Formats: sequence, structure tokens, C-alpha cells
Amino acid sequence: MPLHNQQREAEIARRAREIVDQMTVEECVWQTLYTAPAIERLGLPSYNWWNEALHGVARAGLATVFPQAIGLAACFDEELMKRVADVISTEGRAKYNEAQKHGDHDIYKGLTFWSPNVNLFRDPRWGRGQETYGEDPCLTARLGMAFVKGLQGDDPDHLKAAGCAKHFAVHSGPESLRHEFDAETSPRDLWETYLPAFEALATEAGVEGFMGAYNRTNGEPCCGHSVLMKQILRGKWGFEGYFTSDCWAIADFHLHHHVCDTPVESVTLAMKNGTDLNCGQMYGHLLTAYHEGKVTEEELRNAAFRLMRTRLRLGLPGETTPWDGLTYADVDTDEHRALNLDAARKALVLLKNQDGFLPLDRTKLHTVAVIGPNAISTVALEGNYCGTAGEYHTVYDGIREALPQTTRVYYAQGSHLCLDRVEDLSKNPNDRISEAVAIASRCELVILAVGLDQYIEGEEMPDSKLKTCGDKADLLLPEGQRALITAIGQTDVPTIIVNMSGSAIDLADGNDYAKAIIQAWYPGAEGGRAVAQLIFGDYSPSGRLPVTFYHNDEDLPAFTDYAMTNRTYRFREQKPLYPFGYGLSYTRFAYSGLRVEVAAGEPVRVFATVQNIGGRAGDEIVQAYIHLEDAEVPVPMRTLAAFRRVSLKPGERREVELKLLPFALYEYEEDGARHTHSGQVRLWVGGRQPDERSRELTGTEVLETLFTLE
Repeated sequence: MPLHNQQREAEIARRAREIVDQMTVEECVWQTLYTAPAIERLGLPSYNWWNEALHGVARAGLATVFPQAIGLAACFDEELMKRVADVISTEGRAKYNEAQKHGDHDIYKGLTFWSPNVNLFRDPRWGRGQETYGEDPCLTARLGMAFVKGLQGDDPDHLKAAGCAKHFAVHSGPESLRHEFDAETSPRDLWETYLPAFEALATEAGVEGFMGAYNRTNGEPCCGHSVLMKQILRGKWGFEGYFTSDCWAIADFHLHHHVCDTPVESVTLAMKNGTDLNCGQMYGHLLTAYHEGKVTEEELRNAAFRLMRTRLRLGLPGETTPWDGLTYADVDTDEHRALNLDAARKALVLLKNQDGFLPLDRTKLHTVAVIGPNAISTVALEGNYCGTAGEYHTVYDGIREALPQTTRVYYAQGSHLCLDRVEDLSKNPNDRISEAVAIASRCELVILAVGLDQYIEGEEMPDSKLKTCGDKADLLLPEGQRALITAIGQTDVPTIIVNMSGSAIDLADGNDYAKAIIQAWYPGAEGGRAVAQLIFGDYSPSGRLPVTFYHNDEDLPAFTDYAMTNRTYRFREQKPLYPFGYGLSYTRFAYSGLRVEVAAGEPVRVFATVQNIGGRAGDEIVQAYIHLEDAEVPVPMRTLAAFRRVSLKPGERREVELKLLPFALYEYEEDGARHTHSGQVRLWVGGRQPDERSRELTGTEVLETLFTLE
């Protein structure tokens, strides 16, 4: 339950039931549409449920545009995530208040935000993976919980805003098939990988809403799924909030999944399994279903009750809440921009730093070339589901700002983002490479900003220029960018690659040519500043990969295969290009004093001392991985069980406490039944995964021990 004032919660439930009891059956039906109309005789204003806040208030004008969700995940920082979400809800309340003053109840103006996306980034080709917190259940669960708590607030009487866990539950592409696809998964994979984050949000974070996915899971459409929705979500987890369909997903029941023959059958299936709200217009057919005896008045009133309860938890217009004084003066403020810059800095992952090439002394540079299709792109800062920042700082802007005015900064586009030429009338492909090479050859340094953006990597795109419907065909950059990287590399001018993407990329030749590689994700409106400040050493990089970077995709399982075999760092034996949990720093950390405390009925507590043994202040991401020794069932090779960000000055040491997540210690039977492991557990603690590739890349060691669970 999201509110901790039990008396207030009882009063809200009483009022919601009282209001719904006064509605006609027809009025109850209209309240189940996302465009809920006013009922003037009850003093109930109209309300549009559809709003987005993936990494800032989205699609509603001015807002702080934080790094895309996958970039926030790279921060490995629960407290930061909570602060980001709190800013989002502050701006959401401010924009809501202003809209209410003008009687504007339109889409993207409400307080029910359909975020976060806690689907697992199962396959690196998935275009919407950028919206997630990566490939690991522990990381996704902890960051998702922090986001929900920050968004919904801690007021005992009202929700500051309402979060929504999506897309329930087994959903991660392909985008081109999502309206007809059946994601088949074993019960073990379901409970071990796909459900933990959703369970945490439902049972621990008190998330107010859930959204179903477009696809089917094991034969049933996710917005009308008896097992997921009734048995697990409402039954086993006791979820009492509202459930919404994804947008127009219920029409897929009869149009694409063919589990129903008519719209009336589709809405009946959705309503009977617990979909309270229809993002779409299909629920208009509920009246026919009611008159034909397919749905009951009680079912309709219960759906309307859950929706009304959420609205009352948020506070109806005219009621007093702690946030009524918020206005546009509280949107995109200097304070919010400062937090945004902090998030962008923590999100950047330094993948390569050959011979300590970075950081650079800005005072010694006279000519710098900033080249690439993402060098001056604001779109590449944003990622999908974004708002509009009051000010954007591209990579070029950040470099120009960071360097003395006496330094000449050149710019060249170098290539199109995804096509083979910039100008349609050019006779030859790669029509901007000669300019880029000419400029690079005049300079002491090249900063090469490559990657993707939300228009070629993202949600379903039938008209995508890459003809991939938003997903990636492979893990390589578009061919024109690869040609640009090779051409610049052959100039022998020292080059830093800044890759801006929402997913894993095999940079191919860039891995050989570049002196340094920065994975910048879609870093938000302050992203260019963060990139420049990293390059010139204003801070030490600390981001870690929330996904595995593979060597292209030759040996990946089929995109449509939802089995976890050979997927993600937990189950894949081949060496990656860059591992999950990996990222370089400008300083060094040493670990000692590992100990474990096990007490019946309590989380396992792990303690380790971390010391900054380098010459610069920096943040370390302390990571604890476990393996269940001699388990009776197949278990992951290793799995993240806890993490914590710690800031240390040179020479400073600190004992860090970690609490292992209980679900990481479960053994999962083939039928999905689970029990806590009994026996020895191997534990590793350090700044990385305990794998050979991470050791090769970092040159660091991790602590290791065994402890026993009874």
C-alpha cells in the first residue's frame, strides 16, 4: 500500500466506493477509458490517464531531460535515482497545477505517469531496451523501487505522483512482432529473471499502477492474462492498485493474436482478468458486453473503484495537497539542471583508456576536431519518451565551453547517422568523409561522436530508415559511421570515440583505433558538458555497464527465443567485448576485510573495506556477486546480489555494508517453485564482476569467500 496513513487510506476507499456507487453502469464504463469524461453531478472533472516520465516529464513541453533510463542504470545509484524521480514528480505537479488553472485536462497533463519500464533487457537488439535498467534482475529491481519511491513521495495523505510498472511481464521485442507474438518462457525463467523486479515494485515499493504488455506470454495476451494478472499480481502479491492496458493492446486480442473473434470478446477477456483501464477506445464495447451478460456490474464497478481510489490518492482538483504551490518557476530550475549534470557525469562509462590517455590537459591543446553525426545532435542527447529542455549542451558545445577561447575547435559531420550519404544528390557514398579527414589532419585531437538516436533505435517504427522497426539488425554502427571511424583512425591523430546509444554496440575498428572510448548513452540535456568534463579530468568517471557488450551477434540466440540460455552475463559463457558491471576510473581502489553475517530471518549482511589508493577523488561501485554452490537445480553462473556507490578522497578508506537481496539466494524449480538455497554460497565483492574478461580489462582483483545458509 503506497500510503502509510491507514486512517487516510480507509477514508479514501470509503469515498471512492461512495462516488462509484452513485455512478450509472454506463458512467462506470466511461471511467475505464484513459480519456475519462467528467461527471458534473458528482463534481468529478475529466481526467486523461496517459502521461510519461521515463527520464523526465515527457511530451508536455518544458522539463528537465535527464539521461535516458539505461544511462541512469549505469550510475548504479539508488539514492540518485530517487532524487531524479523526486524532481520529475515536482515538475509533474508544477505542470499539472498550471494546466488545471487553464482547464487543460488533455493527454500528458495528468499525474499518472506510466513509468518505470522494468522489463529485462534480454537481447541487445531490442530498440526499447534503452527504456530499461539493463539486463540484471537485482539492478532493475533496486533502481525501479528507488524511482517509484521518489516519484510517489512519502506524504502520508497523498501520492505526489503515481508510478506504473511496465510492461507486465515477459516483454522485450521484437518490435515488429509485438502485436502478435507469443513470448514463451519456462516457469523457472519467468520467476528467476522476468518477474523479480515487478514483484519488488508491487510488494515493497507500493507502486500504484501496472501496465500489461502487447504480446502474449505462454499463450495468453498479457492484458488479459489469468496467470500473470489474477494468480500472481492480484493473488500471490496482493496488488491493489490499478491495471492499465498498453495503448490499443486490447484490440490485438482479436486483430492479431486471434485469441478472440470480436471486440466484445476482447474487452470481456481483459476486464475479467483485471484490466481496469483501457489505453485506447475498445472499452466502449464493455456496455455491449454488459448487456449481453458477459461482464457483470460488480466487475465494472470494481474497476471504476480502483481507478477512483488512485485519483483520490493523488488528490482531486480543489483538494489541498502539499504541492499546490508549485508552478512553472519550479520546472527546469538551476538546481534541477545541476542534478541532471551530476546524473550525466555518473552515467558515462569509460570503456577504454589506452596507456592512461585520459584525462587531457586542456591548456596544452591548440586545435581540436569534433566530428561525427552525433556531435551537434540534440536528439542524441534525449532518447525516447523525453521532454523539451530549456537548454541543450551537445558534445560540440561541451568541448567548446571546456576549452580556452584561444583553442581552435573544428567541426565536421563526417557521415549521415544511418544512410550512406548526407546529400541525396551526391554521386558517391560517404560524401562527408573527405572533409572530416581534412579537418582531423589539421588537429592535435579528434573527438568522434558516433552512435544512434531515438529515430533509428526505439519503439515500433514501421517506417524506420533502417527497416528494422526500431530494433537493431546487428550490433554494429551503420556502415557510413564505420567507414568514418576507419578513415579517421588511419590519420593517426589521437582519437576519442564518444558513442551515444541506448544499447550495446560493437565498435569494430574503433576498438583498435581509438585511444579512449566513452559510452555516453543518451545522456540528457547536460550530456555534452559531462562528456567534456570527463575528457578534461574535472571528475573521475564511475559509470558501469548495466548490459553486456558483445562481439556483434553471430552467436546470440534467436531474437524471438525467450529462454535465458546463453543470454546476459548470468548465463553466457563466451567472453564479451565489455562485461556487465565494467567501467574504468581515473583512480584505483583496493578491497579488504570481507566478512559475512548470517542471521535467521534477516537479510545476509556483507561488509568490506574499500580504499582509494589512487591520486584522485572518485566514486567506486561496490558490487557483490554470488553463486549457489551445489544447488539442486540449474542456477546462474553468477548473479549480482547487492551494490553500492561510495565516494572516496585519495587515501580515504571506508567499510561498506551490503545487504544481499533475498531473491538472489533462491533456487527455482522447473515449475517456478522457489526456496532459499541451503548450503554454501560463493561470494565475490569488488568493483567489477568476478570474470576473466573484467580482470583483463581492469587489472584488478575481487575478494572471494564462502558462507553457509541453513
